[in-house]
Amino acid sequence: MISYVWGGMMLLSLICAAITGRMPELSNAVFSGGESAISLCISLLATIPLWSGLMNIAESSGIVRLISRMLRPLFRLIFRISPDSKAAGAICMNVSANMLGLANAATPFGIKAMGLLQDENPSDDTASDDMITFVLINTASVQIIPTTVAQIRAKYGSASPMDIICCIWITSICTLIIALIANVILRQFSGGRKCHI
Repeated sequence: MISYVWGGMMLLSLICAAITGRMPELSNAVFSGGESAISLCISLLATIPLWSGLMNIAESSGIVRLISRMLRPLFRLIFRISPDSKAAGAICMNVSANMLGLANAATPFGIKAMGLLQDENPSDDTASDDMITFVLINTASVQIIPTTVAQIRAKYGSASPMDIICCIWITSICTLIIALIANVILRQFSGGRKCHI
């Protein structure tokens, strides 16, 4: 689906540039955008190993486990799985890493959690309610420390890259609350119909 979205955006840009006679600007934007993307990836390569290493230290020292324990009472309200199951542990680790702004470190935990949720799912081609809820939580991505965004802002010359932290807290928490409420409402109105994978 995403390939159709990107393809449609590129086609629309090409048509608009042709109609308005701005094909040279479009060509310049393509080349400069590619150069900026590569430069950004290289700059992020410097911070991702650092924060992934810090995540490993946090995990080894018990900080992530402590955050996971703090989150478990909340997860009892959101998920139907046992809070002591392996899937619940992986979900807690994933959310903990996301809260610390370590999305790349959180990805392995997210994949593991989804696999464990699928093991508890009686259907092979239909997402369970817990799987859908987990995807919503990951999409909202509540972050206490938005390290990746701060790194991007610092790269582009922000004097105080972390000054958006309150805005990120407000928007991500509001997004999560609205997503969970919509999930509950749609689950009630779906009449038992599930989301096919």
